[in-house]
Amino acid sequence: MPQRYLLHGSLLLVAAALLGAMLFSAEADAGVTRTYVVLYKGNASSAGSAAAIEKAGGTLVSNYSQIGVVIARSASANFAASLKKDARIEGVSATDRFATRVDNDVAAGDVVSAAAGVASAGAFPADDLGELQWDMAQINATEAHAITGGSASIVVGDIDTGLDFTHPDLAPNVDFDNSVSCVSGSPDTDPAAWNDRNGHGTHTAGTIAASANNIGIVGVAPDVKIAAIKGGNDDGYFFPEAVICSFMWAGSHGIHVTNNSYFADPWLFNCRNDAEQRAIWKAEQRAIKYAMSQGVVVVSATGNENIDLSKKNIDFISPDFPPGNEQEREVTNACVQIPVEIPGVIGVSGVGPDSTKSFYSSYGVGVTDVTAPGGDSFQRPNPFGRVLSTYAHDAPVEGVGGIKFLLDRNRVIMDPPGCVDAATGVPAPGCVMWVYQQGTSMASPHAAGVAALIMSAHEDISRGAVGAFLAKTATGQPCPPNPYEPVAGFAAICRGGPAHNGFYGHGLVNAEAAVAE
Repeated sequence: MPQRYLLHGSLLLVAAALLGAMLFSAEADAGVTRTYVVLYKGNASSAGSAAAIEKAGGTLVSNYSQIGVVIARSASANFAASLKKDARIEGVSATDRFATRVDNDVAAGDVVSAAAGVASAGAFPADDLGELQWDMAQINATEAHAITGGSASIVVGDIDTGLDFTHPDLAPNVDFDNSVSCVSGSPDTDPAAWNDRNGHGTHTAGTIAASANNIGIVGVAPDVKIAAIKGGNDDGYFFPEAVICSFMWAGSHGIHVTNNSYFADPWLFNCRNDAEQRAIWKAEQRAIKYAMSQGVVVVSATGNENIDLSKKNIDFISPDFPPGNEQEREVTNACVQIPVEIPGVIGVSGVGPDSTKSFYSSYGVGVTDVTAPGGDSFQRPNPFGRVLSTYAHDAPVEGVGGIKFLLDRNRVIMDPPGCVDAATGVPAPGCVMWVYQQGTSMASPHAAGVAALIMSAHEDISRGAVGAFLAKTATGQPCPPNPYEPVAGFAAICRGGPAHNGFYGHGLVNAEAAVAE
């Protein structure tokens, strides 16, 4: 999930009804090739769209005829206006000016400490970094593995920035046949295309399915297959065409579970009553619903803004591409965060080592279904309050989330030791890394891994019942006293009872109960 969090201060509220006048025009920048989402009306067919796109001065990228959505590119300033004259077309939106970058860690609590790892009531995994995996002990993953580590017939699609298929903790479980890059809006199965050069995707993939091989860490479901579905580019942007392609791929390739540790562009909240957003909002929704209709279990992070998603909110962090274009606005119930607020998606909030809500985690009754370990650097000193997982050797060396940033904050474990240059952050050839990070990005893959274990242990369970089973076997957690403010400036109000509330949903995922039930 993009690692942002809500800051308190004076805000200039911008009514949603006025946003259309403030947004970049879809018809601007004549001569610049742009990507467009073309939404056909629900009862219209997108067959023959190539001819319509060409006539309007564009090139077809993909036709997702199952949902009446087309991805196209054009340098014509009149492209969208020309297409809108077609009675079959409901809307056309350019996507290139809309993105919110996913970073790799919530930048708080960065004081380095030599404190020991945290204790936990559960058992730690047996691999050589297992004693640092408080998160697996917290959800009884090791006890679950005594029953099943998952089935190789179950495939989890990690819709993220790709994964490092050479990492020794991931290599045994990578499903090459079902991995893909969707960054262009059209599937590309070349492994070089879906390799992770950001780091975020490799981290979430390790939490889901790192192999129990005496090396590094152990994932929640160490025997299932993991497919990279690269929906985020190397800079960490999840453009609409990539998100649509990702869910269409998952739905058409027999993926059992998808993990979604991001929110889909164009905004933190997508508003169906805004003309500039409507076609993208509807197209993404159709793609997600298509995947679910094909039996895909969709698991998603709630976000790191420490906001109640069940209420009206302020969005002031998006869009941030190009940088500097953030717009402060008040959002209404016509606006939702995608994918987590699409009906049927399993929403996951984050907790720290104390099993209480992470200071940054967003929440909300009706949005949070379960909670899982996301890490909290205020509950334990850096880095041990964060979640340890695999990291890509081709990740960036500069910038927030890059190896240099993480190395400077004592969050990187290397094999062999010292294989990352301390001055440049550049890893040596053959360098293998595990990194501590925090965010609901880290929580969601824990729940996705437990969902994969459920499907492995209960072969007769319908995919539609997995979410209810995940909730039923979770360990219920009551609300803490209100207001909950573990860190100054991060106040939150928990609503609901011990069996179900906005902070924790039905409770903390319990891998052992999920497979033993």
